[in-house]
Amino acid sequence: MYASLQAILHPCSQIIGVLLATSLISAGAAHAASNDKISTDRPDFVESSAVVGKGRLQIETGLAWDRTNTGGTRERSFTTPVLLRMGLGDTWELRLESDGRTIHRSKELATGVATVETGYADASLGAKWHVRDGQGSTPSVGILLNLDMNTGTASFRGNGLRPSLRATAEWELPADFSLGVMPGISYDKTDSGKRFASGIFGIVLGKQWADRFATFIELAAPQIAHASNGDSMVYAGTGATYLLSDSWQVDAALRRGLNRNTPDWAWTIGLSARF
Repeated sequence: MYASLQAILHPCSQIIGVLLATSLISAGAAHAASNDKISTDRPDFVESSAVVGKGRLQIETGLAWDRTNTGGTRERSFTTPVLLRMGLGDTWELRLESDGRTIHRSKELATGVATVETGYADASLGAKWHVRDGQGSTPSVGILLNLDMNTGTASFRGNGLRPSLRATAEWELPADFSLGVMPGISYDKTDSGKRFASGIFGIVLGKQWADRFATFIELAAPQIAHASNGDSMVYAGTGATYLLSDSWQVDAALRRGLNRNTPDWAWTIGLSARF
């Protein structure tokens, strides 16, 4: 967990310092903490519609790996994703996110030539608005606005500022099942400087097996774009979460790429805490 926090602190330490200071002041002035259990946005792709609550700080961190073999090249990546969530009110939260420390290895199978790139990923500043609670057949709804910033090291830095907008809806189903859907759109930029819009979509089916243990299956498309704009990325995945307490969660997930533009396999383990 320390390594992951160190990774995100590198590109945006001043922003995080402000968030942490503000959170501590808010926590001292308001006791917004309910007795509800922690609700996280990891490890599945579809974000929760819930916010952390006024005066709360939540840290969601983990380790992630992916691998792919394509065109005679074997590629392996390692990242340390971190998401910081600070409650501004009962329906709003401020968010800071990054894939953190990143290591990418590639090897040309024909020649045996291998390369390794290391550095830090871009940071993303965002906000979530919990629009409404679910009731009966009506879903719980949230809106997320993110701004990806080119704060990473050269090998992993994006092009300029890239905003995105997502909506998430969650239904509670019979037999302790749940369904989440998240459509969205992002506004990105190619290496040549051309701006383009791409789609975002995810759907997840969850099952609560016990008071502290849940599993999920999902289908996700983090990017839906034309081949000239980087092509689409699509994967299927499964995972599980386990509550160590009402404020601490561990998780794991496994994903399988469904097209050539997506890593063949990806997996993650994580730890989240609410303060």
